[in-house]
Amino acid sequence: MKKYRCKVCGYIYDPEIGDPDGGIEPGVPFEDLPDDWVCPLCQVGKDEFEPED
Repeated sequence: MKKYRCKVCGYIYDPEIGDPDGGIEPGVPFEDLPDDWVCPLCQVGKDEFEPED
């Protein structure tokens, strides 16, 4: 599963870790995150993320 990086603050969403503080269990791919999910650091939406190389 691919990691995604926030273009605003640099936060990395790693699907192997998920977002425990945001209620996202490990193993959830970025594409399957809820549409209203936001970056846990800077609160921008999923549209501000890009795939990590």
